[in-house]
Amino acid sequence: MVPAGSDETIPVVNPANGEIVATVPAGTAEDVDRAVAAARTAFAGWAATPPAERAAVVRRIGAGLGARGEEIAVAITAEMGSPIGMSRTAQVNFPVAVAESFAALAADFAWTEEVGNSLLVREPVGVVGAITPWNFPLQQIVSKLAPALVAGNTMVFKPSEAAPLTARILAEVTAEAGLPAGVFNVVYGTGPVVGEAISAHRDIDMISFTGSTRAGRRIGAVAAETVKRVTLELGGKGANVILDGADLGTAVRAGVTMAFANGGQVCGAWPRMLVPASRHDEIVALAIAAAREYTVGEPTDEATRIGPMASEAHREKVDGYIQRGIADGATLVFGGPGRPDGLEKGAYVRPTIFTNVDPYSAIAQEEIFGPVLTVIPYADEDEAVEIANSTTYGLTSGVFGEPEQATAVARRLRVGQVDVNGGHWNPFAPFGGYKQSGNGREFGRAGLEEFLETKSIQC
Repeated sequence: MVPAGSDETIPVVNPANGEIVATVPAGTAEDVDRAVAAARTAFAGWAATPPAERAAVVRRIGAGLGARGEEIAVAITAEMGSPIGMSRTAQVNFPVAVAESFAALAADFAWTEEVGNSLLVREPVGVVGAITPWNFPLQQIVSKLAPALVAGNTMVFKPSEAAPLTARILAEVTAEAGLPAGVFNVVYGTGPVVGEAISAHRDIDMISFTGSTRAGRRIGAVAAETVKRVTLELGGKGANVILDGADLGTAVRAGVTMAFANGGQVCGAWPRMLVPASRHDEIVALAIAAAREYTVGEPTDEATRIGPMASEAHREKVDGYIQRGIADGATLVFGGPGRPDGLEKGAYVRPTIFTNVDPYSAIAQEEIFGPVLTVIPYADEDEAVEIANSTTYGLTSGVFGEPEQATAVARRLRVGQVDVNGGHWNPFAPFGGYKQSGNGREFGRAGLEEFLETKSIQC
């Protein structure tokens, strides 16, 4: 952790009740300077460490996070409202799996390669600046830190000021795992101050950012002044394309899950359900039945499946989109504006389903980042593909149907990842977006290569 040079602090607010659960330092540009200097000093030694030793440290980091899983889960639930069940599974288990996957990759990775009379040498980029969002606060940083460390880089990290609590735990775990001082540096603070300073810093060689497309545009513009490498994992508006040959029960339940999980606060969510017009009403009935299982409530309650939105400001944004959907003429069949009954306090919204949605309306085109599902009918497969590809985003989607047809449709979707008939997450497969969902890839060999430079030595 980088000691703050200012006495100013930022409150961390529990969105379930509005109470302040912690404070963190309000970092400054000078704090970033000190963190970058530490990372630059540590770089040579860490880059010279054999890849197998770097991988062993990353493997110990993953084990250390797993050992503190309950502490991490409680912290994430308190700071951003993820239901405790979700925090204990996805919020903890995903980053542990990611750390292990990158440690495993190191053994067989081609760090050098002979091509004709050339020796190709893959080397670390240098000092990496990492900036992450609040929805998966530990997962997002481990997805950057693990490959960056295996590749031999050092890092300066700014967590979201709305969900910074796991950053301290991660820093402690990295030290206990044997990571040398200066290799991983945490600077708390806001985007306009600390994020801007990281993006512009001349001694930072690469920026890895996950967050909104708006913020990604700003980071890319600022980083361009020093021509540093930038990888961006940004917004999404995924489509769940249900074909005529699909098992409707499976397809609809999976689609509702992918729209409502983590309160819909997932860049890879599927908030659009594209359905054959002839089966629209049948599918809507199934979606409503599935949605009734998503209990909204106090996130520490084991029965809760949707907690509060991550902040009151975000609750107001999501609620505004629900009101916009009604005003634009979509048919509200489940949920609606306002807080759920009995939850008058806290950043809660009603999980909501709209039908007969214009595919080019605001609720079908813009990223809401909340539990709002739009059901959109289509006439044939070509129209389904056209609608699925109609947004400015291209991160994830799903297709359900006869396997050969579903795979053929998946190939036509302009997105970085498609799940066919509920395909399971694979930490060795690359993840990233087309269009305004970003550039670069996370996970697997492609994710490791993002943090490497390639040198060609002619002999």
